[in-house]
Amino acid sequence: MAKSIYFFGGGSAEGNASMKNLLGGKGANLAEMAGLGLPVPAGFTITTEVCTYFSENNDTYPEGLEADAEASIKRIEEVMGSTFGDTENPLLLSVRSGARESMPGMMDTVLNLGLNDETVKGLIAKTENPRFAYDSYRRFVQMYGDVVLGVKAEKGEHDPFEVIMDEIKEKKGVTLDTELDAEDLKTLVTRFKALIKDQIGVDFPEDPRDQLWGAIGAVFKSWNNERAIIYRRLNNIPAEWGTAVNVMAMVYGNLGEDCGTGVAFTRDPATGENVLYGEFLMNAQGEDVVAGIRTPLPVAQLEERDAKSYNDLQTIRATLEKHYREMQDVEFTIQQGKLFMLQTRTGKRTGLAMVKIAVDMVEEGLITKEEALSRIKPADKLSEVLAPIFDANELKKAKQEGHILAKGLNAGPGAATGRIAFDADAAAELEAELAAKWRAEKKKDKNAKKENVILVRLETSPEDIKGMQAAVGILTARGGRSSHAALVARQMGKVCVAGCGALQIDYKAQTLTVGDTVLKAGDWISLDGTEGEVFDGKIETQPSEVEQVLLKGSLDAEKAPTYQAFAKLLSWADEYRKLGVWTNADQPDQAKNAISFGAEGIGLCRTEHMFFGEGKIEKFRQMILAKTVEERKEALEALLPLQREDFEGLFKEMEGRPVTIRTLDPPLHEFLPHDEEEINELAAFIGTTPEYIKRRNEELAESNPMLGHRGCRLGTTYPEITEMQVRAIFEAAVNVKKETGVDPHPEVMIPLVGHINELDGQEVIARRVAEEVFAEKGEKVDYLVGTMIELPRAALTADRIAEKAEFFSFGTNDLTQTTFGLSRDDAVKFLGEYYEKDILPQDPFATIDRDGVGQLMQIAVDKGRQTRSDIQLGICGEHGGEPNSVEFCHMLGLNYVSCSPFRVPIARLAAAQAALKEK
Repeated sequence: MAKSIYFFGGGSAEGNASMKNLLGGKGANLAEMAGLGLPVPAGFTITTEVCTYFSENNDTYPEGLEADAEASIKRIEEVMGSTFGDTENPLLLSVRSGARESMPGMMDTVLNLGLNDETVKGLIAKTENPRFAYDSYRRFVQMYGDVVLGVKAEKGEHDPFEVIMDEIKEKKGVTLDTELDAEDLKTLVTRFKALIKDQIGVDFPEDPRDQLWGAIGAVFKSWNNERAIIYRRLNNIPAEWGTAVNVMAMVYGNLGEDCGTGVAFTRDPATGENVLYGEFLMNAQGEDVVAGIRTPLPVAQLEERDAKSYNDLQTIRATLEKHYREMQDVEFTIQQGKLFMLQTRTGKRTGLAMVKIAVDMVEEGLITKEEALSRIKPADKLSEVLAPIFDANELKKAKQEGHILAKGLNAGPGAATGRIAFDADAAAELEAELAAKWRAEKKKDKNAKKENVILVRLETSPEDIKGMQAAVGILTARGGRSSHAALVARQMGKVCVAGCGALQIDYKAQTLTVGDTVLKAGDWISLDGTEGEVFDGKIETQPSEVEQVLLKGSLDAEKAPTYQAFAKLLSWADEYRKLGVWTNADQPDQAKNAISFGAEGIGLCRTEHMFFGEGKIEKFRQMILAKTVEERKEALEALLPLQREDFEGLFKEMEGRPVTIRTLDPPLHEFLPHDEEEINELAAFIGTTPEYIKRRNEELAESNPMLGHRGCRLGTTYPEITEMQVRAIFEAAVNVKKETGVDPHPEVMIPLVGHINELDGQEVIARRVAEEVFAEKGEKVDYLVGTMIELPRAALTADRIAEKAEFFSFGTNDLTQTTFGLSRDDAVKFLGEYYEKDILPQDPFATIDRDGVGQLMQIAVDKGRQTRSDIQLGICGEHGGEPNSVEFCHMLGLNYVSCSPFRVPIARLAAAQAALKEK
């Protein structure tokens, strides 16, 4: 193996920021800061390659690693002026993880390593501060016992170390850790060691070098703990990357009131404002801030407590932003008036902040437009900018009626309302229950709204990651804006209120109490993460600032800074992207919204959705239940003006942009009622018996409707349906052209074609009816006839199909189902295990499977263009709004992607990023 250890400190370093893959993000940036001459304690980094070796060789290390580590410790001793394991002048170490991508709180850390019953005496003599020495010792024993030795709380119980500490504080009548004296802390060390012996059956290790290698091994093993695996899966971080381990000299923020520790961001990670943002605690160590055990102070107040350190931090802030040209998240410690930098990394931020910072940095001359575009994560971060806020009237009403429970820290902006869950498992279970309930209700009412979950905790820990993912909002009683809850919530786009000290949370009773108000698990609660307010009950939300400008017209763009940054960023995206971005829309209001978001056409109009409107579904069902062709044609004649009116609305709204209209696709039994009351009402409407409707339901039911009588098969069996729909399309187009002078561009799309002969029959109908309408109306419009590619056979025979089709639109939802042989609706029952066992890297219904589905798409593109060089190629499945899939469509050379209206901005940015990546 190549060099395994890289030293940093004393104003120089063996590594740098470009070595992130080898040194991990933390190690690479520590080396970079040391190379810049910033005050970094000396240390060394064990590479990510050692992690892989360690995992593959039964927890053993490469030959020579221990000797190299020993040599590096000697170098740390020289720089820091103390000796590891010495009983008079002890050097203490921290051992921390550091993957190439930041995984905050997911892996393990050990601080104050090197203390034992002898070295603690040396620390006392050196510092003349027994309280500090025993505070450091009890922290070390607690952390080592947890991280390395595996002392854990039983399910539903409190941390056993904290239980002991609470007993001592209660006995002494104090509430804060800082109120315990040296003897109290010495007692804690003794009791903590006894707990370890009792629970694990081993003595606490006294040899500092045994402690060191135990901690290094634990950090490497933590790469594969449950929370790290969940986090990697959520953020698409490959398991083979591994983590580095950073061993660094301790500096002490808990040495007295002239010492402290903190976490800061070079800009506000919630809003993007260009100010130093963060928190600190005096007489504390770093874990106190990020773990949320004590509620810290805003970093601005540091100027009052220690002006020199505050000014040094401001200078370092400017240095780091200029050097990295990116917002940074830093950790620092102040030891007796001297500032030390313990970490810097690219700061996690909300979508709102991400957009603002990117635009501001371009205008400040720090980065280019191309860099700004490449930095935004389109799927999650732009979605956050579009996320709802509380309805102003509902919020005012809630305040007037006294529903404010408490106020905490505004740690993750936005509005969230949901049902309370008090632990991660409960949150995940409740979310699954509410999702199933919503799916069932949606079958009866397409406008049914899903209920969500709010995770409520004293403070969150990395073990809560599953519950945080399931929830839309997170509420904690402890911690600040840089606590674990806040940090992860911002990254995940969750609303978060932290440090809400008024909350009394009882995990055993499953209750949250504020004054006389008691809320139980499952009760409604609402969070305003922008203001930090907590409300009991449910508060309705309203659109984001961007929506209020673009869609509602209720807010002046000049008064909407979020919208201005959003619009500027997307205008830059349009300069670089090559892919067109269209939308999936069935109604004029959807089309209008999509155009506001920048859509350039409609790539999919699902005509079946149009039949569910008032006064339509009964007539459509009458057509399905017709006993003869004549009866069916009569029913279709009644539907014709309704369909025509629908299409006219779309054509008017699109103002000459292309509109791709798919002929009827779902099997007919999906439109019939199954509820007894509805059956009786329909029977009365069409003049038949309920028994006849029930019989037809049974006759039309299919064993596998996804592969049954649907799509072009319906049009082939019932050509009169296709005739009616096509006539409605062309009559609407001509009418709109005559009325407005705008020239509509309809595109007739035949679904589920697997054989050229299927398309042939439907294409003949479409062109014949078009010519009939043009002759009758004395007016023509340009149009195309094409098909969806959603079956493997269609992709494989695309050269033949292109003889008739003027365009292909990939229906990747069905193409994925038919390629994998998976039911999208049923696969959710087992796909989770597929991801956990690395059978599949991701959900193929969310991101295009390039190896399988993607190959079929490539074949269809190549064969289609062989036959028809100017064939128009697009995608209309929901993959069209997913960034990785958009990139793949760019690589295939498609003309456009089409997605739901609210994903249009995401697709625009993703298309620009794909073009820039290629460049």
